[in-house]
Amino acid sequence: MDDRVASAIAHWKPRFTANGIAASDFERITHDLQCWDEWCGAWSRAGREHEDLGREALAAHRALSAGAHLRQAAVLYHFAKFVFVEDPDQMRSAHMSAVGCLTDALPYLDPPGERHEIPFENGALVGILRRPSGSGPHPVVVLVPGLDSAKEEFAPTEDLFLERGLATFSVDGPGQGEAEYDLAIRGDWEVPGSAIVDYLSAQGGIDPDRIGLWGVSLGGYYAPRIASGVAGIRACIALAGPYDFGSIWDGLPVLTRESFRVRSKVDTEDDARGHAQSLSLEGRAGAITAPLQIVMGKQDRLIPWQHAQRLADTTGGEACLLLLEDGNHGCANVAYKHRYRSADWMVRRLTT
Repeated sequence: MDDRVASAIAHWKPRFTANGIAASDFERITHDLQCWDEWCGAWSRAGREHEDLGREALAAHRALSAGAHLRQAAVLYHFAKFVFVEDPDQMRSAHMSAVGCLTDALPYLDPPGERHEIPFENGALVGILRRPSGSGPHPVVVLVPGLDSAKEEFAPTEDLFLERGLATFSVDGPGQGEAEYDLAIRGDWEVPGSAIVDYLSAQGGIDPDRIGLWGVSLGGYYAPRIASGVAGIRACIALAGPYDFGSIWDGLPVLTRESFRVRSKVDTEDDARGHAQSLSLEGRAGAITAPLQIVMGKQDRLIPWQHAQRLADTTGGEACLLLLEDGNHGCANVAYKHRYRSADWMVRRLTT
């Protein structure tokens, strides 16, 4: 087993299982992997199993089962491609399968989802809008991915907000998911954030005065960056985000650095290191006046927990820091210690 596969298995299992992959499936899919070149294919074959079951259920008019299988297929395909940047063709094939499966699942979810495309510069920001039952207008939470996550990974988090009466909008921003092919990673997320907020504010059944943000990993930087420059944000949750991404560059895993380089659309690692310097809340955090919940694990191997403390110390508004002693990156290994609490926190900020 090569080092990249060994590292992936050792570090990613909690994230996968917290976001919809059964532990038994993780073990089955990764059991015989020996080299990184096999990763995308193995996860794609598992995705195809669920996709076939979903298509079969659709043909038999078993809508709920079809939606469940296709949504599961989407997350399996997503984890096939999420950092597989060295083979762009194979990566994109798995990604388009993830997108297709989730799109086809949307009418059969409870509550159902809608695909939206927001024109932005030379591309589009694609998001999934789901509204809870009732006529609204509903508060809405914008879910912001990180470096290697995308909207297909967010079903468990969406469901927590939805069952509490909040709408959700999971969106691929620059350098993420469907936008990664046309739009490079950027540090000034107040720009795409403004486009997202303006678009959502015009949607039926959405309350434009009650918009919250939730971001994970690099999205835990993007979300507060939006809050630092977009008026009207009512609340923001930053989960495992860096304060200054460039400052941790040399300690990041090879797969992470290479994914950042490719999605930043730069040629060399030195270029990528330089671009990483632009992802910083230095001089921006003081402009955040919306209530902020910051969640970080002390065992995070990617982002030192002191970045969370720094954000709490420099934000311009109310800050609540939830520092979990046993939490890993994203606190996926202790999701039960923060997910429900974060959902309840957001409900209070958007409904009172």
